[in-house]
Amino acid sequence: MGSLGHDLVGTWRLLSRIDRDASGQPVDEPTLGSDPLALLFFDGAGNFAAQFMKRDRSIAVAEPVFTGQNNTAAIGGYDAYFGTYEVDETTGDVRTTLVGALSPGQVGATMIRNLKVEKGELIIRLTTTTADDTQVHRTLTWERAG
Repeated sequence: MGSLGHDLVGTWRLLSRIDRDASGQPVDEPTLGSDPLALLFFDGAGNFAAQFMKRDRSIAVAEPVFTGQNNTAAIGGYDAYFGTYEVDETTGDVRTTLVGALSPGQVGATMIRNLKVEKGELIIRLTTTTADDTQVHRTLTWERAG
C-alpha cells in the first residue's frame, strides 16, 4: 500500500453518501438528496475538483439559506468546486482550499476531511451541521472511475 497522497490520485465515482445524527439515525439532506451522482478528481500536483448532482432535479430545490460548518452549498440540486489539497499522512486528514465554487461565498474556504483508501475504495468522513444546527456525521464512499 502506498501513501494516502499517492493513493488519492485519480478519478472517483460516488457509491454512497450516508448522513447520521449523534444517535446514529439517518438524516435527510434535501439539497442533493441521500443518493447524489458525483465525481471527485485528485491530481498528483495538489489540485482537486468535485461535482455533485441530485439524481432528480425535475423537482425544484430551494436555495439554502445556511451552509453548514465544514460543508459547501448546493444550488438547484447541484454543487461544484475545485482548488488545492494537502495531505497529512499521519492523521489521514486532507485540507482542501476552494479556489472556485458554484456558491460565490465558498471561494477561499478551507475544509478538512478524513480520508482513507481501502480495498480500492475512497472513504471520506466529515462532521457538519444542518440548517437547524443538527450535527451530522457524513460518510462518502467512492470507487475508482479512472
